[in-house]
Formats: sequence, structure tokens, C-alpha cells
Amino acid sequence: MSNAENTRDNGGRLSLVVGDITEQDVDVVVNAANSSLLGGGGVDGAIHRKGGPRVLEECRALRASRYGRGLPTGQAVATTAGELPARWVVHTVGPVYSREEDRSAVLASCYRESLGVAAGLGARTVAFPAISTGVYGWPLDDGTRIAVRTVREVLAAGPAGEGGQGFDEVRFVAFDERTREAFAAALEE
Repeated sequence: MSNAENTRDNGGRLSLVVGDITEQDVDVVVNAANSSLLGGGGVDGAIHRKGGPRVLEECRALRASRYGRGLPTGQAVATTAGELPARWVVHTVGPVYSREEDRSAVLASCYRESLGVAAGLGARTVAFPAISTGVYGWPLDDGTRIAVRTVREVLAAGPAGEGGQGFDEVRFVAFDERTREAFAAALEE
């Protein structure tokens, strides 16, 4: 985890690292999942592979009960983290980018809902990837701006707000230098 950059917001701690989301030693790792909850490519595939069969078992149970049609875009749900160093995985489905339709509120909802689920679990530390900026095509600069702005809003809500209380650290995990630079620019705004 090189290139760590830290900044504080309203008593909550935002940090940025370059690294592998599956190696983050935090309470919650957020999965940029697909709606099936059954694994896929990118972050989703990596979390399922490294988390092992317990993550998939719980995802299948969620599909068999509450999410028969899949997890709706912008919502979040938790499972065990299986073999990951985290305690839980919070799965959220980001929107596919569209030039014809502004889906920014849905992307923001992924971050907000994930923090709400994490707070409900009693998590103190959360690690996020750059949701929707991979195969879903969201422009990296805009996606990281939405991520940082939304997390700051939740943290600023403080003890009276949903999810703002109790977080010691919310970490953005950049897969590569380009993503780190985009998050760093968003954190400076």
C-alpha cells in the first residue's frame, strides 16, 4: 500500500492508497458488484475469488430470499468477507455510465447506501474501490469526484446522520496510479 495520502473531514478520516482492495485490513470492503451478486470480473471477481465459497454461499442465499431479481442498482447489502482480511463485504451495484441520462444520483447512492449498511454492522473502517469506473464506463475523474463528495457528505452528517457516526477511516483504494491521481484531485477540491 504505497502512496498513502490522508486527509481529515469533520472528525472522520478519509484516506487514499494504491493497492489491492482484497488485501485491505478493514471492517468492510465494498464490492463493486453486478446485480446477480454471483461474481463477475474486475473488483467483483477478485472479491469472490479471494473471499472464497462463503461469500458466494451468502450471495446465493440473498438471491434465493430478498433479491430474486438481483440487487437493484444503487442499493447495498452485506455478506461475510470469507477469507478476506475484512470482516464483511458490502456489495453495491453501480450504474452503467450514460451520456443520454444523468445517473450521478445513483452512483452517489452506492456510496451512501454502502456506508449506511456498514454503519448498521458497527463497522469503524471501510474501503471503497472506484465504483462504476471500470467496465461500466463511468469517466474516472467524475466518478471519483462523486465518490469523495458523497462520502464527505455522509461524514459531515456526523452523529445525527445515518452512517456518519462511528467511522474511524473511510479509505479509497486505487488499483493503479491513474486512479490514485483522480482520487487525489477529488480530495483536493
